[in-house]
Amino acid sequence: MAQSPNPEIGNWYRGLNGLMFRVVAIDDDEATVEIQHFEGEVDELDFEAWDELALESVPPPEDWSGAFDDLERDDLGYTDMNHRPEGRAFSLDDIDD
Repeated sequence: MAQSPNPEIGNWYRGLNGLMFRVVAIDDDEATVEIQHFEGEVDELDFEAWDELALESVPPPEDWSGAFDDLERDDLGYTDMNHRPEGRAFSLDDIDD
């Protein structure tokens, strides 16, 4: 059986069932790994259970808002057209027709 990669906080993993999750906490004293599934559910695994899973490291999903299904589009922070990102010298509003 292939060994799962070591858990790292903030990294994403996928199991054989195709479900994705990220590690949100590691407790060395209790020998547990806390994970949050893409849909938002939080689980805890002991180190032994982690080692038995056939996991692969994967990049974060493009749509990270899956765990926040009650978010409105405005909550994502990129719909405010009047906001200028730091370091941006001008915006489209500065262009004359």
